[in-house]
Amino acid sequence: MSPRLLLVSCALLTPICGVALAHDDDPKILDSEPAYQGPGYRRALQDQPDSPLGGGNQELGNFSSNGVTLMSWIPLSEMAGNPSSGADCWGYTAPSGREYAIMCHRDGTTIVEVTNPFNATIVAEVSGPGSLWRDAKTYQDKLYVVSEGGSGIQIFDLANVDSGSVPQVGSVTSGGTTATHNVAIDTVSGYLYRTGGDSNGLRIYNLNASLTNPPHVASWSTRYVHDAQVVTYTSGPYAGREIVFACSGYNGGGTGTGLDVIDVTNKGNIISLDRLVYSGGAYSHQGWLSADRQYFHLGDELDETGSQPTTTHVIDVSNLNNIFKVGTYNNGLTAVGHNMYEKNGLMYQANYRSGLRVFDLNQSATNPPEVAYFDTYPGSNSANFNGLWSVYPYFDSGTVIGSDMERGLFVWKVGDPPLAFELPGGDPETVDPTGESVPVTIVETVPGQYVPGTAELHVNDGSGFVAYPMAELGGGNFTAPFPALPCSTVFQYYFSAGATDGNTWAYPTGAPATLLTAQAGFGVTVQATDDMESDTGWTVGAPGDDATTGIWVRVDPIATNAQPEIDHSPEPATHCWVTGQGSQGGSIGENDVDNGKTTLISPSYDLSGYAAPAISYWRWYSNNENSVVDDQFVVEISGNGSTWVEVERIGPAGLQANGGWFQNTVYVGNYITPTSNVRLRFIASDEGAGSIVEAAIDDLRLLDVDCGGCSGTVISSYCTSSPNSFGPGATAYTAGSTSITANDLVLNAFGVPPGVPGLFYYGPLQTSIPFGDGVRCVDGTPTRMAATFASGLGEVTSPVDFTAPPFDSGQGFVTAGDVRNFQFWYRDFLGGPAGFNTSDALQITFCP
Repeated sequence: MSPRLLLVSCALLTPICGVALAHDDDPKILDSEPAYQGPGYRRALQDQPDSPLGGGNQELGNFSSNGVTLMSWIPLSEMAGNPSSGADCWGYTAPSGREYAIMCHRDGTTIVEVTNPFNATIVAEVSGPGSLWRDAKTYQDKLYVVSEGGSGIQIFDLANVDSGSVPQVGSVTSGGTTATHNVAIDTVSGYLYRTGGDSNGLRIYNLNASLTNPPHVASWSTRYVHDAQVVTYTSGPYAGREIVFACSGYNGGGTGTGLDVIDVTNKGNIISLDRLVYSGGAYSHQGWLSADRQYFHLGDELDETGSQPTTTHVIDVSNLNNIFKVGTYNNGLTAVGHNMYEKNGLMYQANYRSGLRVFDLNQSATNPPEVAYFDTYPGSNSANFNGLWSVYPYFDSGTVIGSDMERGLFVWKVGDPPLAFELPGGDPETVDPTGESVPVTIVETVPGQYVPGTAELHVNDGSGFVAYPMAELGGGNFTAPFPALPCSTVFQYYFSAGATDGNTWAYPTGAPATLLTAQAGFGVTVQATDDMESDTGWTVGAPGDDATTGIWVRVDPIATNAQPEIDHSPEPATHCWVTGQGSQGGSIGENDVDNGKTTLISPSYDLSGYAAPAISYWRWYSNNENSVVDDQFVVEISGNGSTWVEVERIGPAGLQANGGWFQNTVYVGNYITPTSNVRLRFIASDEGAGSIVEAAIDDLRLLDVDCGGCSGTVISSYCTSSPNSFGPGATAYTAGSTSITANDLVLNAFGVPPGVPGLFYYGPLQTSIPFGDGVRCVDGTPTRMAATFASGLGEVTSPVDFTAPPFDSGQGFVTAGDVRNFQFWYRDFLGGPAGFNTSDALQITFCP
């Protein structure tokens, strides 16, 4: 769906000037880019290492978003014939309740079941004439498809779509030229409207007479109509009248562009009620009514030229005989606006390079704020004709779909997920080899959305995922039971729970395609560090390097918009490795990577004696400072200096390709056998068109897991907590190790009333006697620790220091082999009559 830009004058003074069918001068053709050819994404599937959104610890950073969750992504390469471009989309719900996305593209139409949006599945493909422009609508159990490539109206039967059968059952070519730009259907009246196609206005067909061979009953040819919404009013002063809101103009729509309001109730006497040529118009493209039919929101496809932000024109249509523009709204971006649809007070817009944008009409009918977005074209919001073509928000399930010109079909959930996961102690990076219970909180967007008994921890130690039910403590609090694993085992994990919307939601974002990684051990020891303040033996350059600028150099960096201002290390350190150093006040591209690649190789590390070596480093990568976003930053590892294995690839777009320091940890054994000659190499490149590329490396550490015989253990919940004013009670847990030498044990509690004071106390014996509003579980001359306050989320953190009171002397003294029992006591004046309560208890056996 795009404007017709004429490069020649019309020779005849007729109401409409015809245009060439090929549209060689259309901006979509001029801005054409190759379709993305990589893998897609299904949120429900585990082990998608090749997906740009899955595998390892990668995040859903390739697409920036807010308030929108990606459920599935089907690229064009998965559709029949590997079409070179995508077009319009629509939706259909079968009588069975199963939901289907209808994805138009250059070669035809692909039908995708999205009943389970986490695992969208192609069920049928139908062909059509080759065309960049293809649009579809549904009525009853029929699918009507039109295109600028001709063939009139293709009609397909959706009656057996549940079994994957979508046969063509009709073709309508009456009404003049077989080319059509778009199709609109008034589902109340049962009439179909072809818009555009060469120089046409509206061509009207009666579906009530025949669904498979509807007769052409009327035309409206006063002006070219690019797109239209047709509604039958069922109440108010216009009840019973069928009205067309037509985005129209002369000379193919580009002259005198505006909005026509047309009464088509009587197909034999079509009446133009009013016409608005709005201010600032360049090409009236498409628009949609507000739910109360007071306003028509119109998108103009040519008024964004790089300086004006994406603009929606708001037209008052409350009086169909006197329509007028009341204003505009925008989100500050410069992308071109394309298609929009309203549902439940939200306006869903497909705005090319800025992707899906959602505006809340409930907050303002004429100047709504943007409340959510998902950018399908990473790295650029410029006024070019690439990216998201259309959006369909009308599935009863709340699933939203969008069709992208280069990237295919996206399936989304708009709004906050019904379930969110919080780990009060953070994401575990090491867990006790004997097994460990970790606290997890599941937060419901609306109470009652969690399905009891569905919370699970999923762990894969290399032999496949195993699900472990999480213990429900009430009030959204759980404990996740990590299993016993041999020390040094590297494993992946995620958390999940079912919601009443019928879906299973997971953490981290994108799981189970995106996973967390941890290691069985009593902790991680830092064996060596390199803060880059001196050259420890790094090598710049490798065979094949051909960059002419931006060669790696160790410096105190001079900031640009693409390069860091300071290194990552704490002061007084200043140096790191960067790709080229420009001059103070120099341009952003003065010494970035240009015309090829540049390689930085680490010194040789002897990791042969490590139990389970890992290498962590902080990296910076920027590739988003101009309109060309097409390069990647690659990190590789070798155990012999000659054979290299890739460990991560960043970019060409995404949050971690937009500058900023990010840490990555490489578990060496996952890629190579640890040797005495392990090296990393970092490759930054500018290939193809000229990008602004900068990279940096700092603070490398050699790590090893602690398997050194510390046999301390933590046993939680040997005593039951009691309800408090905040919820079902407080739960205690630990972080760090039980090693006295390591001295990194931290006692924690969650489920405490926010802001109240309290303290941990401990003793050598256990008991179970009423105590305040709870139960005292510790006996044998208890020792109190320092007082603390719960956070606003009801969480408590209390580090243990074995070198300071009360642990260094007296009754609180602890040595290796000792067993102590810990419990959290806290004030709760709003709770029971006693005004204080207790958590459950932890039994800890300490080791050296």
